[in-house]
Amino acid sequence: MTAADTASGLERATLDKAASENFPVAPFFLPRAWRADLMAVYGFARLVDDIGDGDLAPGGADARALGVSPAEATDRLVLLDAFEEDLRRVFDGTPHHPLLRRLQPTVRRRALTPEPFLGLIAANRQDQLVARYETYDDLLAYCALSANPVGRLVLGVTGTSTPERIRLSDAICTALQIVEHLQDVAEDLGRDRIYLPAEDMKRFHVQEADLGQKSAGASVRALVAYEAQRARDLLDEGAPLVGSVHGRLKLLLAGFVAGGRAAIEAITAAGFDVLPGPPRPGKVQLLREAGVILRGEG
Repeated sequence: MTAADTASGLERATLDKAASENFPVAPFFLPRAWRADLMAVYGFARLVDDIGDGDLAPGGADARALGVSPAEATDRLVLLDAFEEDLRRVFDGTPHHPLLRRLQPTVRRRALTPEPFLGLIAANRQDQLVARYETYDDLLAYCALSANPVGRLVLGVTGTSTPERIRLSDAICTALQIVEHLQDVAEDLGRDRIYLPAEDMKRFHVQEADLGQKSAGASVRALVAYEAQRARDLLDEGAPLVGSVHGRLKLLLAGFVAGGRAAIEAITAAGFDVLPGPPRPGKVQLLREAGVILRGEG
């Protein structure tokens, strides 16, 4: 296999995951240049999450591309440090990893800054060091690193960033992150991570052992319902972002909000029992939510 084949395989392994996201990453109706740049940003975000979660493709090709030795190829903090070094080359040199080489033209074309990318790396570094969150504010601070940079990058790619749009985007992105945490309670627990605030678990009389059951009891369901409402409120707060833009971008942002609302509806339809597996919305529900948003009804 040639180096070009390896690079192409690394890109495909990461970018193919876009189809499983709760929200559209780079839908067909966007201008081709936007789609290419959004997929480049997604590739970065997906790869840094895969590093942080230990979900890299087997074989160590990503580690080799980042210059990490086989002896350290399973050390996530070492990989994240190497990834950050390679990210910096995007702005002042030639990166090594193919997904970062793909990102470099986007960064230059859209005049993107390092900060959102560094935030996503910092979030995944935090995941290696922090496994529990005491308060909701602690969780929001984590979301400011793990989720909000993505929305800011979308605004940057589309040339529509303003302080007010950033504020609204942050609300939407935080909501989407909370929804994902609710869907993935069981999976996260398997990684020894809990994103449900400890103060809320105490309030609803939920023990960590309760999250490891095959099905959620009444206390866990009440807790999930409480956090889902918080996410719904954040989506409502950020929804005016959709009306602040026009054309195809309006459709894209409506898709983000609709994806979050549809996921919450799927969680609700499951009786807030997220432990058997992630409740996922169907396409009909997603389209229905998007239609409501675009008509300005919600």
